[in-house]
Amino acid sequence: MASVAREGADFTVEAELLAGFFGLEPAAVPRMMRSGAITSRSERGIGEDEGRWRLTFYHGGRALRLVVDAEGTVLRRSSFDTGPRAGTKDGRAPG
Repeated sequence: MASVAREGADFTVEAELLAGFFGLEPAAVPRMMRSGAITSRSERGIGEDEGRWRLTFYHGGRALRLVVDAEGTVLRRSSFDTGPRAGTKDGRAPG
C-alpha cells in the first residue's frame, strides 16, 4: 500500500507514516487513534482545491497535515505546533 490510500470517501494512512512523524512505534498508532491520543480531521477541497483533501493528524501538541489528491497521492506535507487541544491535557487525550 502507498502511504495514503483512498477507498470511496475514506482514506487510510499507513501507521508507519504517522509513527515516524510523532516518534512512536507503528504498532501503537491504531490503539492511540482508538483511545483519542491521536486525533484526525479530514477536509474536502472546494473551488480551486476541488479534487483534493486535507488530512490533519494531532498528537502531543503537534500536527501533521497531508494534502492528497483523489488517488491518495500526497501533494503537500507540512507540520506545525498546536499546543494543547480542547478537551486534552498537554495535547494528549484525556484519561
